Amino acid sequence: MDIHHISQKNSVLNHFLAQIRNINVQHDRMRFRRNIERIGEIMAYEISQQLDYKTIAVQTPLGIKETAEIVDPIVICSILRAGLPFHQGFLNYFDQAENGFISAYRHHPNDDDYFEIKVEYQAIGNYDNSTLILVDPMLATGQSIVAVFNKLIEKGNPAAIHLAVIIAAPEGIAHLKEHLPDHCHLWIATIDKKLDEHSYIVPGLGDAGDLAYGKKL
Repeated sequence: MDIHHISQKNSVLNHFLAQIRNINVQHDRMRFRRNIERIGEIMAYEISQQLDYKTIAVQTPLGIKETAEIVDPIVICSILRAGLPFHQGFLNYFDQAENGFISAYRHHPNDDDYFEIKVEYQAIGNYDNSTLILVDPMLATGQSIVAVFNKLIEKGNPAAIHLAVIIAAPEGIAHLKEHLPDHCHLWIATIDKKLDEHSYIVPGLGDAGDLAYGKKL
């Protein structure tokens, strides 16, 4: 698996990362969602450098200019619900992309720290021979992304696979490396220290879905 750790080089990305973590800023849900969206835009730009392009001629008011355009068919798929503002950031840049949405959540059958990943709702078109970009803000244990990936490849065979996350734990990265194909690209905005005893990322930022849309029952 190719791992791309973007925040190792300082850019405005780190400015947005600081804001989504800051408890004094997080109370503003609109600002939190917008920052997640802007991080998605930055990561979309980074991924765009890995895509295939073709040369085209564009007619301007004063002449013709040779330039380039993306030739890869792109499908963006986000994991509900925390992935929605992140997804929008990618869609802002890959505006002709097809889109998919899939649900995955932690199910605690014994009301303790043990959990299973439930993948239920799925709405996505054909992604055979396409560049599939699977987006989810938080990579904790990695079980959700693996479960979603396994569900997706039951019904399609993408030509290229990019996984995009904002904050990752080392344990989650190791899980993906063990369970996903070597040709996958994993794009990470930043890597945190560890998971705690409840499998939450430390220092993390809290629950991204709750911060974006409010607490759930």
